[in-house]
Amino acid sequence: MNLVVQGEDVDSVALKNLAKLTGASAIEQITAQAFRLVAGHDREGVDTLCAEAGLDWAWVPAGRKLADFGLFVTDMDSTLINIECIDEIADMQGLKPQVAAITEAAMRGEIDFRESLTRRVSLLAGLPEAALAEVYEQRLQVNPGAERLMRGLKGAGLHTVLVSGGFTYFTERLKARLGFDEAHANELETHHGRLTGRVRGAIVDGAAKAAHLRHARERLGLKSDQVIAAGDGANDIPMLTEAGFAVAYRAKPVLRTVADCRLDHVGLDGLLNLFT
Repeated sequence: MNLVVQGEDVDSVALKNLAKLTGASAIEQITAQAFRLVAGHDREGVDTLCAEAGLDWAWVPAGRKLADFGLFVTDMDSTLINIECIDEIADMQGLKPQVAAITEAAMRGEIDFRESLTRRVSLLAGLPEAALAEVYEQRLQVNPGAERLMRGLKGAGLHTVLVSGGFTYFTERLKARLGFDEAHANELETHHGRLTGRVRGAIVDGAAKAAHLRHARERLGLKSDQVIAAGDGANDIPMLTEAGFAVAYRAKPVLRTVADCRLDHVGLDGLLNLFT
């Protein structure tokens, strides 16, 4: 196995200490921010050394390439983009603290997602539909490395899926903007240009995210180890456990334990460095 480490500033001393700890046979530079420790062995202390040096790390089988995968599935809010859309919509109603508190509890796994979504959306009743456009245009940004990651995935031939417990208003626009092959999310019900406080159709929760991943995988004729999934909160756990390689991006502790790779220091495009 190879240990790939990366960070904004990779210290040579930390690299040598990691190589010694893991018994790596060589240190190869991938980019200015990423290095591969060749033929190492997983040892207790790798996580601690990397945390002290501000490095992200992951064990990757030798020779594993991005083109060996066929499917990439990612969450939207706080993973692909920098905000929780529902919190910013609520801010238009002066209710951001109340809604954000429910969002945070759901992401930590303290509240059932369906219950949390129903409670949060109900608080948005009466808000003009135009508020969604304001959030998209003025507050939403894709997270660092997202565009480069998507270019790399598409270049390697992966089918890409955006699946979210958020809303179709945002996923459809991001699908077109970034080139996702498909997108799935909750649809906010509107009446006469205002939100009703309800969701139209079935709720996309953690189980639904995992189901969308399975359906795409089966439709493409892929095995589980040919799937990469990325997320940040408890609602993403079912989806990540269905994938052969799970990525936790700036994730809550409850999700970090099920991930093969945690990106806490580099951007989303750090995923590309693992399979080059």
